[in-house]
Amino acid sequence: MPHTSMLRQITDFANRADPYPVYEELRRTPVLHEEEGGPYIISSYYDIKALLHDPRISSDARNLAAAGEDELGQEEETGGLPPSFLRLDPPEHDRLRRIANGAFGPPHRPRRIDGLRSDMREIVTELIDGFGDARQIDLVDQFAYPFPVTVICRLLGVPREDEPRFRAWVDPLVASLDPATREGAEADAQKTAQEARMQLGMYLAGLVEQRTKEPRDDLLSDLVNSRGPDGSMTMMEVLSTSVLLLIAGHETTVNLISNGMLTLLRHPEILRRLREDPGLAVNIVEELLRYEPPVQLVPQRTCIADIEVRGVTIPKGSRIWLVLAAGNRDPERFKKPERFDPDRGDIQHLGFGSGIHSCFGAPLARLETQIALSELARRLDNPRLVEDPPPYRQNAVLRGPRHLDVAFDGLR
Repeated sequence: MPHTSMLRQITDFANRADPYPVYEELRRTPVLHEEEGGPYIISSYYDIKALLHDPRISSDARNLAAAGEDELGQEEETGGLPPSFLRLDPPEHDRLRRIANGAFGPPHRPRRIDGLRSDMREIVTELIDGFGDARQIDLVDQFAYPFPVTVICRLLGVPREDEPRFRAWVDPLVASLDPATREGAEADAQKTAQEARMQLGMYLAGLVEQRTKEPRDDLLSDLVNSRGPDGSMTMMEVLSTSVLLLIAGHETTVNLISNGMLTLLRHPEILRRLREDPGLAVNIVEELLRYEPPVQLVPQRTCIADIEVRGVTIPKGSRIWLVLAAGNRDPERFKKPERFDPDRGDIQHLGFGSGIHSCFGAPLARLETQIALSELARRLDNPRLVEDPPPYRQNAVLRGPRHLDVAFDGLR
């Protein structure tokens, strides 16, 4: 496999069903730089982990633009909103993340996520009951997508009747994350993403105005009315943070649930164990985050100083791609990394990243996926795949099936 085509192979849609042979080849050159002005691609576990904690690596969209690739930063700004804290460095990042975290969990809202447990079970039960007499379903469209969307909308305080509108807005925003999409129909993709982001922002602005006048017990009200030591968010910061939470709060979970059920159906002995022991879901989800992570690579990082990695000097101003999924199967770090094994004693994966930008909604995604997979295992009688591999989304960053047809004999 020639190195000259490695960058294209990472983003090639044809490799979405099984990108791991490409990642295995990639790890043979832990620091890969194919062309002048192109990104430095990092694929080994320990190097990725170190760089995620390195303050010389910037997530600021302005530094990315200076490196010659505008990526999402330009889209966010021209969509009418400033970059979210995911695309900022300290101290701006830290201030906004602390404010958001105060509304999302400890110390101010320590039971906000766990308090949703009964609601999550109710939503899952309704969705599975909704299969009715069907003996085949599309798990993505009928379960894995509507479940986390309903949860994040309920958490933020979005009216339930407005939930169906989000897919039309979110899909182009998620597509804009993919490097291959930007290199293809770049102008059209950016325009569509900008329009979707603007429409979503305008919709949320109406909700923010309501919560300013009449606060409720929801995350959006807390963001609007926060008055802690870090001050309060501006209206634009509230909107940018809300868009981030809506997208990140469901999109990765859709893929985690879909990847999870696909993996369990390929490992029926583990599916049987989960049916008999729902508590196994905790270990299963952690191993899934290593074995089939929903976020495959992080392409939005820039060096703000020269950095040496394994004897290679990455110059200041260079772009860096961190291939999390390749690191998660690095034999330097994990024994038998190609094996799906929820009994591993040490599953320190990169599925939620690491460092200051580690996944903000990890506790929510974990709980949602644990409940979803354990209930699917319990209630579907003799589930089996209709098509393997299923069709995948055309996205190198966020990987998951576009559809997942599952046949079964009935509901328990």
